[in-house]
Amino acid sequence: MQITRKISEEREVNLVKRLIFLYRPYWPLFVFLTVLFIGLAYLYLRIATPVYETTARILVKDEKKGVEESKTVESLDGFSGKKIIENEIEVIKSPALMDEVVAKLHLYAPVFEEKSFKSVSAYTTSPVIMEIEDLENIKKVPRIDFVFDDKNKKVIIGKNEYPLDEFVTSPYGKIKFLNNPHYQKERVPNTKYFFTLLPFMAVSNAFNSSLSVTSPNKLSSIIYLKYQDQIPERSEDILNALLISYNNATLSDKNILTTNTLDFIDERLKLLKNDLDSTERKIQRFKSRNDAVDISTQGKLFLENVSNNDQRLGEINMQLAVLGQVDKYVTSKNSSSGIVPSTLGVNDPTLSLLVNKLYSSELEYEKIKRTAGENNPVAVTLNDQIEKIRPGILENIQSQRKSLEASRRNLASTNNSFSSTIQAMPEKERQLIDINREQGTKNQIYNFLLQKREETALSQASTVSNNRLVDKARTSDKAVSPKGKVIYLSSLLLALLSGIGIVTAKDKLRGKIMFVHEIEDLTSYPVIGEITEEKKSKNPIVIGEGKRTLIAEQFRKIRASLTYLGINSAKKRILITSSISGEGKSFVAVNLALSLAMAGKKVALLDFDLNNPSLNNKLSVRQNKGITEFLRNECSAGEIIIPTDHHENLFLLPTGDLPSNPAELIMSDRTEQLLNYLDNKFDCIVIDVAPVGPVTDAYLLSPFCDATLYIIRHSYTPKLFIERIEENNKIHNLKNIGIVFNGIGTRGFGKNYEYGYGYHTSGGYVYESKKPKLLPPVIKKSSAGGTPGSNN
Repeated sequence: MQITRKISEEREVNLVKRLIFLYRPYWPLFVFLTVLFIGLAYLYLRIATPVYETTARILVKDEKKGVEESKTVESLDGFSGKKIIENEIEVIKSPALMDEVVAKLHLYAPVFEEKSFKSVSAYTTSPVIMEIEDLENIKKVPRIDFVFDDKNKKVIIGKNEYPLDEFVTSPYGKIKFLNNPHYQKERVPNTKYFFTLLPFMAVSNAFNSSLSVTSPNKLSSIIYLKYQDQIPERSEDILNALLISYNNATLSDKNILTTNTLDFIDERLKLLKNDLDSTERKIQRFKSRNDAVDISTQGKLFLENVSNNDQRLGEINMQLAVLGQVDKYVTSKNSSSGIVPSTLGVNDPTLSLLVNKLYSSELEYEKIKRTAGENNPVAVTLNDQIEKIRPGILENIQSQRKSLEASRRNLASTNNSFSSTIQAMPEKERQLIDINREQGTKNQIYNFLLQKREETALSQASTVSNNRLVDKARTSDKAVSPKGKVIYLSSLLLALLSGIGIVTAKDKLRGKIMFVHEIEDLTSYPVIGEITEEKKSKNPIVIGEGKRTLIAEQFRKIRASLTYLGINSAKKRILITSSISGEGKSFVAVNLALSLAMAGKKVALLDFDLNNPSLNNKLSVRQNKGITEFLRNECSAGEIIIPTDHHENLFLLPTGDLPSNPAELIMSDRTEQLLNYLDNKFDCIVIDVAPVGPVTDAYLLSPFCDATLYIIRHSYTPKLFIERIEENNKIHNLKNIGIVFNGIGTRGFGKNYEYGYGYHTSGGYVYESKKPKLLPPVIKKSSAGGTPGSNN
């Protein structure tokens, strides 16, 4: 009956125990790797330059998050707009601001100090710093050594000497050497300094990539700035300079509006002043020419009425002019083409709000476009918002313009009625009244513009930033990198993974059979026994009377497993073969036969390896005739049966002379006759045959046998042969195959460690024979008082 291994799908495997089983034998390797990686971690922590984290916080007045100024400040500053915190974060991270910081701090020319093992930054220890005139065309220079002459205040590069605080021509372009504000006078003598030149844009991008600008949550209007650097002073300078540049940019945007407003008002005042001067000279000439000193009471009343109408007409004309300027600004779709400083004289607060909102949105859009590009989502949103505001402003202007023109027509009609009255007055008096009317109108407009100019000047003087510094740049006391605990834990993990990788690679990358589970994965035949490698002794006989070693017990276990292959008193023929030579089939055959003989069975051991026999040497038996002579019909079966000295129940049938045609001899009828003869004489027949890889002898003998022990040797048998066992067995059948895993070696380090390639084998486990302890004789006193040892 063919026996196959049945694998249960519900078998539970304890992964932790399996890992311990696989890798525990290599504990010295893991200890070595752990010590190695911890040592490397310690060395790294000693050499690595610590990195510190610097933080700063600012408060932004976000119109969506309820941060507003007091009423007094709001009334003084009429030109400030609200901000959105997301936009401000993008502005702070913009390359343009970092460019200003890099240029201001001269970060494109870092200075280093030469140490014993490495060069370190001399940001705070160098006596000078370098400024390049042409920042856009800086060429990379890896190293420029220099010496500072403290006495003469000069920088020496090679043979050239350069003074401080002035641009000088050098091989590296126009450069200025400045005193380092961080420099301390106490320094180590003979210190070697050098500086490098780096492309300006590359330096700016590198520093900008290390900057982190975030908001803690969606409801907060506070912006957190973080920067990590090896030099705390430099990181604090970078954040502080960045905040200054951002604040200056914010104030600059506000001042644009107030400056243009003042320019507009000053221009109008200049024109009105010239007109008033011309009008006053005209009145003076008229009075001197016509001797007009006083006017009548009727003329005074008329003048008051006309003056009021003219004032209203002037205000209307002024409002229409302002509306025209606003219309021109809005329709231009370009904030730089016409600045609308203020809706002067326009009483509609909606228009003022819309114009300010439009101007603020356009400033935000220009700022985002310069820093992030036109396709940035924030820029696109602002552009859409601008395009939606314009129609509302134009519609408001058109509505107000119609209303003002209607008012102007009414006032013109009233003035026409007064004109008829003027015609009834004397000609000279009428002319004087016209001149006075013109003067009064211009005086009203002039006074109005003067008032607006003072309001604008006051707003400019009270202009403050829309953000407030909460915390200046501050560096942490402890370094954020490298972290000792993380480095040591990482080194332990890396040591563990490296050990696992080395052991796994060692076991998996071989093309030989290493583990029992590999046999189970490649074939369905059962593994009925495992035999460990015997290194202490060269004797091929490992089992005998009184031997209780591990390998002896393993052969006894195989002997007990023969029942599961169907071996009994009726079926007693056992064929032993392997894939290739050297796998230990003869070794297994001898010791298995001896184990059966020790169990009281009369055993015949046949050396049917007609190509390379070895049993007679292992059993120290001389041979004259053997199986070859019997198959040639040159002798009888009884003549080739030889008893052995190892056990009275063990008999050997040697090979005899090596034939030239072993396969043909095995195929003869004499083979079956020999086996039938032995069936009547012996309780068990063990047949050692040549490997199935090179020859077919085993396949020829298998039909005459009841079971087959297929020997696989650890770290010796190629996996390719095991993969083909079942495929080959479909053509050449081997009966009732049971696999014996032979020569299992120790895993790991040490001589007597675990045999970790099999199932349950463990190193050093033996049964020791112990002699029973003899109890001392019991001495009894005789009743007659005889001496001890007497027969009484």
